[in-house]
Amino acid sequence: MAQNVAQKLIEAHLLEGEMTPGKEIALRIDQTLTQDATGTLVMLELEAMKLDRVKTEVSAQYVDHNLIQEDNKNPDDHLFLQSACERFGAWFSRPGNGISHAVHMERFGRPGKTLLGSDSHTPAGGSMGMLAIGAGGLEVAMAMAGEPLYTKMPKVFGVKLTGKLPDWVSAKDVILEMLRRHGVSGGVGTIIEYYGPGLDNLEAMDRHVIANMGAELGATTTVFPADDEIRGFMRSQDREDEYEELVADEGCEYDKHDEIDLSTLVPLIAKPTSPGNVVPVEELAGEDLYQAYVGSSANPGYRDFAIAAEMVRGRQVSKHVSFDVNPSSRAMLQTLARDDRLGQLIASGARIHQAGCNGCIGMGQAPASGRNSLRTTPRNFPGRSGTKEDSVFLCSPETAVASALMGKITDPRTLDFDYPKVGNPDDPVVNDMMLEAPLPLEEARKVELVKGPNIKSLPDFDGIPDAFELPVLLKVGDDISTDEIMRAGAEVLPFRSNIPAIAEFVYDVVDEEYPKRAKNTGDHVIIGGSNYGQGSSREHAAIAPRYLGLRAVIAKDYARIHWQNLVNFGVLPLIYSNGDDHESLKQGAKLSISGLHAALAESDTVTVEVKGGEPIECRHGLSPRQVEILMAGGLINWKRDQG
Repeated sequence: MAQNVAQKLIEAHLLEGEMTPGKEIALRIDQTLTQDATGTLVMLELEAMKLDRVKTEVSAQYVDHNLIQEDNKNPDDHLFLQSACERFGAWFSRPGNGISHAVHMERFGRPGKTLLGSDSHTPAGGSMGMLAIGAGGLEVAMAMAGEPLYTKMPKVFGVKLTGKLPDWVSAKDVILEMLRRHGVSGGVGTIIEYYGPGLDNLEAMDRHVIANMGAELGATTTVFPADDEIRGFMRSQDREDEYEELVADEGCEYDKHDEIDLSTLVPLIAKPTSPGNVVPVEELAGEDLYQAYVGSSANPGYRDFAIAAEMVRGRQVSKHVSFDVNPSSRAMLQTLARDDRLGQLIASGARIHQAGCNGCIGMGQAPASGRNSLRTTPRNFPGRSGTKEDSVFLCSPETAVASALMGKITDPRTLDFDYPKVGNPDDPVVNDMMLEAPLPLEEARKVELVKGPNIKSLPDFDGIPDAFELPVLLKVGDDISTDEIMRAGAEVLPFRSNIPAIAEFVYDVVDEEYPKRAKNTGDHVIIGGSNYGQGSSREHAAIAPRYLGLRAVIAKDYARIHWQNLVNFGVLPLIYSNGDDHESLKQGAKLSISGLHAALAESDTVTVEVKGGEPIECRHGLSPRQVEILMAGGLINWKRDQG
């Protein structure tokens, strides 16, 4: 039977289950990606497993998030990660080498392979014909130890591309158009696969932009075919010998359909505070501007910086605007400098930052209070920038730079000069000097892990009880993100390897008193709306609330990664059988469940008693394996109990 690219990738790696949407499957993982905001816990988990050597073809650890070294915590963890890579046999990308997704695509990405990453934007690897999936760190640790990834078989959402992008419109506008049409939950339960003649007009890094932000649609991942464009990209990285064609069969089918005529697109922008809040730039033209930011994993390609350089060539950005440029890699910086693009950016007034995630994750470049910031980053959740009441808009490099020049939000089509034509060089700088290869096994076994004072052992959690009575300590609405559950930024993320310390910040964006109430109360429940836990894969958004006593969440539905992270750390995720019941549950209510173990094992239904109210029927949707994990108190305990 004719297959699409996603089906070919899954079938080639299927270890258990059947390819029926909604059924649990197990996939063999070829490569893993970890970054420093999540990788510290991964390495601690590998230590707890007493792992001798990673069992994947490639595992790479990047230091790209926590680059600010205002005290000892971040540099201490960098040394820990370096020593852990030496001990366990992973590649180590040193601080300042670049953003994980861009560097991995350049140096390690291979068509036909699976990639599991402890970062929600790992699907960027799908731009080159990989099955690249974001997951919680514990699942990545399991993959590094040779375990399969368990997930529910997604539907395949086919998007046909036709036409060619007009001047002043680029790949960011393609994914913003998808978000305008489908919203932040429009891809839930699907793999988005792009196909059609319009692909001929999208370069490899254009596809990276689109695949990266498929995460904002809630998709399991995004895939593109591995075609001649990908062959050319790998040739430019001196890796053409690793290329393998992977394209959809003629006549293949998709579970869902959409079509975009690229020639009809206009410059788009996502207003605060959601990537799905998309309108044409012309609707906001003339609004005040404080910051314009180019870079991040969502626009990491050469043309994204080159178009910015050519737009400002011989010009100065407005004195009212902070023009921030965040290079995606050290090799990118070298290439831009060689090609007289970096100098043009500097001359225009740009502030050049080190190669890394930086302001995208709230590590520097925070905007001023009450001022608008235009960013080419993938997310604009509340407070993510590092400013509590921020006003962040998401847009293309063309829109960001046009606005920086004019000092106000500007549709780039209204500029008084022609659209600069830029292309990718056939010979970009290739620099592997800051990528450290795994040590030989015997040498690796002699390495001692370097642990600074901020690194604490993981808490040990007990299994889910058969009966409990719990108060509702917090009720939140729809589309709550993991940035709101456990915010990012320079104040919080340095505690990523210290759960007791990072727990002090849980939900403080939404309710500053929650951590204090939780510590005083102990075991409790949180009530959520739809798409609960969208956004980042950071498992701290599950483990830190669990440390504070969270035992169950009841929501209309969940984002995939956070749902699995809750299970992995022993938190019961329930779903209303009737979404209307959400309105009747109030913060402060007392809930009780009895006979829970039998209910989880024997059916999909759990009855929740409400003190002074009507019972509420819930579903759990857990596989027998996940039920066992909850009974054990989490994935670590479950694997330990198995010996």
